[in-house]
Amino acid sequence: MKEYKLLTPYKTGTIELKNRIVMAPMTRCRAIGNVPNDLIAKYYKQRSGAGLIITEGVSPSPNGLGYARIPGIFSKAQVEGWQKTTSAVHANGGKIFVQLMHTGRISHEHNMPEGSELLAPSAVKAAGQMWTDSHQMQDFPTPKAMTADDLALTKAEFVAAALNSVKAGFDGVELHSANGYLLEQFLSPVSNIRTDNYGGSVENRSRFVLEVVAAVAKAIGKNKTGIRLSPFGVASDMPHYPEIDETYTYLSEKLNSLGIVYIHIVDHSSMGAPAVPVELKKTIRSIFKNTIILSGGYDKERAEADIESGLGDIVAFGRPFINNPDLVERLKNNQELSEDLRMDMFYSADEKGYTDYPVYGN
Repeated sequence: MKEYKLLTPYKTGTIELKNRIVMAPMTRCRAIGNVPNDLIAKYYKQRSGAGLIITEGVSPSPNGLGYARIPGIFSKAQVEGWQKTTSAVHANGGKIFVQLMHTGRISHEHNMPEGSELLAPSAVKAAGQMWTDSHQMQDFPTPKAMTADDLALTKAEFVAAALNSVKAGFDGVELHSANGYLLEQFLSPVSNIRTDNYGGSVENRSRFVLEVVAAVAKAIGKNKTGIRLSPFGVASDMPHYPEIDETYTYLSEKLNSLGIVYIHIVDHSSMGAPAVPVELKKTIRSIFKNTIILSGGYDKERAEADIESGLGDIVAFGRPFINNPDLVERLKNNQELSEDLRMDMFYSADEKGYTDYPVYGN
């Protein structure tokens, strides 16, 4: 019988993973009042067969709470809530990183607490709408262009959230610079039309992302700091631009110099988005010397092939973890995966379509 590298232990930085399977971050909207609860702890515990879990997007600030019922990690109650999840995952031998996601312009005031601000690199409105519990679907508003004070405050909020994450028991943090959220909004000349030293050239548009990465790595350690990138992604109204390859090549060089633990490359082509060219993946792989996480529509055989070829070191699975809480065991034992995926319950508020999926044979 073939031995799959996917199922073997792997060390990333100083962290020992029991296998090379990652549970990808997926927004699930179960944090009532933006505080993680017992239901969320149960959800992650059920899936702690993964070598590494990366949580759903977690806001570092009241200003980053773009979606209804997403969790934060900027208050004492939130830190205490997350301690339930990290304890549950660690008890089963799993490792867990928190994904710090500031949504920037992908937000709406009806999803944000009083006193917060909808911020972005520039006052460029995103096309499209988003759900609000109080007013249902709403157009994206025009955000406020961030001032120098806003930049300094937001960077400090990322650092404080990273320190809170360690306090909550997380093994590290993933900075969400993908899917059209705040950090990626700085990278794109479509959403970033600034004329100061945070806009214009590739180097300037990358500046805020790299400053946040450096500050977080300094605060909690580079071995606990990763980043998620989505080159060629179009989520959240992010049109393509001519310097995409140049941007992500430059970022990879700088991130390698910073020595962070991983780059997580997301490719949403399995869901109809443009593919990330394999040549760009190979370029990032050749430049970045630490761990590369690949994600996007993987099955066992394709994951194994990309690990064997060296394109990536570990592979993230997303939707299969939703309706197969025992996904790792199913892959180990060549058991059939469930196809009962209740998409209408992805973002609802209770246990239905969340913690009620059975393990194999039940």
